[in-house]
Amino acid sequence: MRTVRIVGAGRAGSALALALGGVGWDVQPALGRGDDLRGAAAGVDLVVLATPDAAIVEVAGSIEPSARAVIAHLAGSLGLDVLTPHPRPAGLHPLVALPDPELGAARLRDGAWFGVAGDPLVREVVEDLGGHWFEVNDEQRAAYHAAAVIASNHLVALLGHAERVAGTVDVPLEAYLDLVRGTIENVAELGPRAALTGPVARGDEDTIARHIEALDPAERPIYEAMVEAARRLVE
Repeated sequence: MRTVRIVGAGRAGSALALALGGVGWDVQPALGRGDDLRGAAAGVDLVVLATPDAAIVEVAGSIEPSARAVIAHLAGSLGLDVLTPHPRPAGLHPLVALPDPELGAARLRDGAWFGVAGDPLVREVVEDLGGHWFEVNDEQRAAYHAAAVIASNHLVALLGHAERVAGTVDVPLEAYLDLVRGTIENVAELGPRAALTGPVARGDEDTIARHIEALDPAERPIYEAMVEAARRLVE
């Protein structure tokens, strides 16, 4: 049985602990702020640093290196250099939104994708969870993570934009969510370019102009930026 200790008991660390415990890993008690981290790698196969990105260098430096234990971080945009001086560094970034530990654990065990790097033990983690992995080297990680932020965080911000605009005509966001779900299914089946519909895809500049005129001036820059993004697909 593989053993793991997680440093950081926030949403990501707690979700991973629940997920790994559910597939047979021996999950040791988590360590957090104020704990002595020097012996975190003793007696385990894997230590996962589930701390804020800015704390990883300091936390990794506080752990005594071990020839046995893999030291992995969950940061999407950071390379393996932040895990110096550990001899078996790794990256294990779940490409999953983890809003709370229970829901996050369920998603991590539901065929999730992971960006991995370094020691091959992290591939074993993904396979035990029933997921899929792809390699992301240090030079690619910032761009890889930027794409993840666009796909998740920026989508949420865009739906906030839709909610505000819909609210000006007393239509609830819920009325648009089936449209959103259908659009995502279209992208999954056809790809972004072929899935694009609406006035930009039709070349309907008059409708776009009416939209901009109807919007609150504070909302117009977001709409106009997305029109330009849609035009890049068409072009």
